[in-house]
Amino acid sequence: MEYWPRCRASSTHARIRTWPAAPAGKPLGFAGYKAGMTHVAVADNRPNSITKGEEIAMPVTVVECPPIRVFGIKFYAKDAYGLHPAAQILSDKLDKTLSSVLILPKQHKTQTIDAAKYQDVVLLVHTQPKLTGIGKKKPEIFELGVSGSVAEKYAYATSVLGKDISVQEVFSEGVQLDSHVITKGKGYQGPVKRFGINIRNHKSEKTKRGPGNVGGWTGNRSFPVPHAGQTGYHQRSERNKLLLKMNTDPVAINPSGGFLHYGVVKNPTLLIHGSLGGPAKRLIKLTLAGKPTSVKEALSVTYTSLSSKQ
Repeated sequence: MEYWPRCRASSTHARIRTWPAAPAGKPLGFAGYKAGMTHVAVADNRPNSITKGEEIAMPVTVVECPPIRVFGIKFYAKDAYGLHPAAQILSDKLDKTLSSVLILPKQHKTQTIDAAKYQDVVLLVHTQPKLTGIGKKKPEIFELGVSGSVAEKYAYATSVLGKDISVQEVFSEGVQLDSHVITKGKGYQGPVKRFGINIRNHKSEKTKRGPGNVGGWTGNRSFPVPHAGQTGYHQRSERNKLLLKMNTDPVAINPSGGFLHYGVVKNPTLLIHGSLGGPAKRLIKLTLAGKPTSVKEALSVTYTSLSSKQ
């Protein structure tokens, strides 16, 4: 019931509704493209670990993070029904690739806005997939939260309007992140694959892979009953993913022959412990952890596997 209805997501990238707290005047998230997975060796310095002081292997997901560009500032006002968009400012220098997503203004008008009248300020940013090797030009546009008071948010937003933000300005090694992704789509699947129900005895009536008798009160077509339907391509979030390492040199992470279904990485990358949802080339949004666990020392990566993934 936590994930209902299980229908296809409305967009290829996740929508973030809540931003975590952080030091003032700083973006609260970033976005990158999932390249694939590899493994690293780290020196375990966790105080309560049974392998403390030893070198252990960890699986990591590689996320390529070309810089994102700030093309606008959006202002939110509050009324009896909550926050709603009230005004926005666009940069006087807009990337031509935005024309495939937005209707660009023919003339730029200089706007002055009194930020004190509004309750929230966010950045309007777009990705730059043309800097990668995935063969894509159309950018994704989304809102990016900023920390601090309204005045601090507005001061930072005006300082970066029309400029690029790099991932090094937002994250640092050893921090915990929350990932927001659209998972890999699997199409129309039965209830065994979709909900993990048990396969019934071979002497069962009519079917073995159906939901079976669900009682007289609920009815077999009630929405809590597991039935076949759309599987995957849902928005999902994972908390407290550990950022093990940030690479600025693509040579240090590219495996022999490139990543499967992705190719060669050309931009700074993040090595995140464990797996992340979605297929290769999908946009992954990362935010600072909203509910981080106890603070841990950053693990030192001593080796990164560059063996072929073919």
